[in-house]
Amino acid sequence: MPYLTDQDHRVIPGQVKEDQVTSYIEKHTSQLPSSFYLGVAGISVAASLVLKLTGRDRDAQFVGQWVAPFLLFGIYNKLVKQHGSDAQVHDRSGEQALRAA
Repeated sequence: MPYLTDQDHRVIPGQVKEDQVTSYIEKHTSQLPSSFYLGVAGISVAASLVLKLTGRDRDAQFVGQWVAPFLLFGIYNKLVKQHGSDAQVHDRSGEQALRAA
């Protein structure tokens, strides 16, 4: 693995840790299944369509713009579940589990 130079500004896993607020939010939101975010995005699409059909165009646009953030929250949720918020902390827990076995 090549070593980082003074001109290379990439962050390597474990170099920077998340704060407690981020950890708290991730701990609680990760308890929701990923399908929740997909479902809420689908409901937003349906609600936007109903609003559009009833002639409430501005409301339909407003609700329709919720779809992308819900899908992004779902992706973020999935990443936190798979990798954790801090790679170094995640790696240590994996090592402890292997030692306990």
